[in-house]
Amino acid sequence: MPTVLRLGGFRFFFFSNEGDEPPHIHMERAECAAKFWLYPAIELAWSRRFRQGERTRLQKLVEAYQEFFLEKWDEYFSDEV
Repeated sequence: MPTVLRLGGFRFFFFSNEGDEPPHIHMERAECAAKFWLYPAIELAWSRRFRQGERTRLQKLVEAYQEFFLEKWDEYFSDEV
């Protein structure tokens, strides 16, 4: 479960066995978790226990770091082939 970024109390990561899904990023803080698709557009896949304001903040963070997350996704999953 590679962690690619820690920011503002959030941990951004992906699971090692998800290379067959489109690029996405998971995030968690305490008992809260969410998943955003990164491509072709940033979109919330699901969220658990984050309030609307927190989801909005997360979306903005994912938008700001989209290229970084996509690079990390490609690096990690291209090494598995």
